Amino acid sequence: MKKALFLILFATACSSDKEKATPTDDPTYTLIFLDKTRSVNVNKAFVAQKYQQAINDIIEQNIKQKGDRLDVYFIHENTSKARAVSLTTRTEMEDVSAASPTDREAAETEFELALGREKAQIRQRVLQQLAAQNTGSSNNETDIWASLPVIAKANETGAVVKVYYLSDMIESVKGTSRRDFQVRPPADNAQADTWAKEDVDQLKQYTIGSPSITMVLPFEPNASVKENNPAVTQYWQTLFNELGAGQIEEL
Repeated sequence: MKKALFLILFATACSSDKEKATPTDDPTYTLIFLDKTRSVNVNKAFVAQKYQQAINDIIEQNIKQKGDRLDVYFIHENTSKARAVSLTTRTEMEDVSAASPTDREAAETEFELALGREKAQIRQRVLQQLAAQNTGSSNNETDIWASLPVIAKANETGAVVKVYYLSDMIESVKGTSRRDFQVRPPADNAQADTWAKEDVDQLKQYTIGSPSITMVLPFEPNASVKENNPAVTQYWQTLFNELGAGQIEEL
């Protein structure tokens, strides 16, 4: 059911975005956080298919014009320093305001073809990072909090910021002031909300603006509550909301 909903939501967004996209839109700054810790296995068929489709759709939706930017960061113990890809779209639509209908159509076709080639290159780069294995010690901890200063920096650009977590969202960092959901996950939604509101005090230093945030989880539809604990995503829903995020989705 989740997989079907995921595909429907992305397909709908793609068709509507194609209709509305013009080269005069504000630039989009896309952040993709790829989980590179032991708890997420991208070699598993379901996960690989879901995440490859997600990446295809993210690029199709958000790479529309010159100036659109896409960064990929790895999630592990040093997330904020783990940028793996940073690409900015170069394809530009020429000014056709004074052109004839025939010349305008030709220019638009040329733009779409050039943009399509650039998106294919971006897609290849991102999929290469999805497949990259992390066998180092950094895969022992999952520091999702460290994505917040990255988002805050993107917010400073003035672009439309869209954030995607391809992760199980299991925060797991040792320390008395940190959360380790591997050891102690929230017991229910009420505790998740309480923890999130407590944690905002030490995270509100990061001005993330109002980005849209999508959590693309690696769990199959028949996953147990123990594996796919809804209280974990409730924690993030509340935390992001408290920090000022706009639309927040779980897929």
